[in-house]
Amino acid sequence: MDIAHLVSPPPINLPWPLRGWVEQSAADFIVAPKLDLTKPPGEEALVAPDSMSWRIFKNPVALFVGGIAAVILELAEPRVRSGVWDRTTFRKDPLTRLRRTGAAAMVTVYGARSQAEAMIADVRRRHGHVTGVTPAGMAYEANDPVLLDWVQATAAFGFIEAYNRFVRPLSIAEQNRVYAEGTNSAKLYGAMHTPSSRAELDAQFQAMRPHLEASPIVHEFLDIIHRAPVMPPLIKPAQHMMVRAAVEMVPGWTKKLLGIEGKGLRPFEGALLRRAGAFADRVVIANGPAGQACQRLGLPVDYLYR
Repeated sequence: MDIAHLVSPPPINLPWPLRGWVEQSAADFIVAPKLDLTKPPGEEALVAPDSMSWRIFKNPVALFVGGIAAVILELAEPRVRSGVWDRTTFRKDPLTRLRRTGAAAMVTVYGARSQAEAMIADVRRRHGHVTGVTPAGMAYEANDPVLLDWVQATAAFGFIEAYNRFVRPLSIAEQNRVYAEGTNSAKLYGAMHTPSSRAELDAQFQAMRPHLEASPIVHEFLDIIHRAPVMPPLIKPAQHMMVRAAVEMVPGWTKKLLGIEGKGLRPFEGALLRRAGAFADRVVIANGPAGQACQRLGLPVDYLYR
């Protein structure tokens, strides 16, 4: 595959707070504990290095914005919401939760196959103990394939759509390729019917629509993410903007259902964030997950930036 056309041209006049955040790397804020994806030398990942996924997941803007959008959609499903809100540390320690989720995504995409499979198996074991009942009396299990399908679908949508909107527009064919690339790893998590194309994603969203509902927890989540110490104080406005970008991405009918209309981007912020996203696609982070994976496979650390 010719990947040269996927690289965005370097933007100009990016305001220093956003430029500083990108250059420090979102890995410092989103991914913890520190990962070592350089071993075993030569071992392939679950996804090939010439994939669209490898290019998308290296971008900190797409990761942060897409991850928040995915959680908004997850929290609209009452069983997922109860599992996340009642059985995890998200409310008390959102930053650690975000970093663990980010680390899992990085290992899934960039980690050696043996490392990724072991990590996913451990997630499955721990999720096997997560069961409960929603306030409305619906029983749930974290390893329920239907719920896992929803979680995987919303995550795929979040990362792909964030890259599409705020880094570089993706054709439908490119979007379809990314969705298809994620189906094998999704099955390892237990999600057996994740979308392999944008059309399948749209169909899944429509099928889930009757099962989604509003909740004050969505508003509480957004307040927590706005306040969480994800970024240094000097560039805190960039964090607020990216949270608003995540709301902006959520389908219109979902925003209306959740009562979060009007919480999206301000008029000037879309263009500003697109500059930040394009800039991030040109900043080589040699010790980040993508760079480490390239080193493991004997590829130049700037392989994904060419």
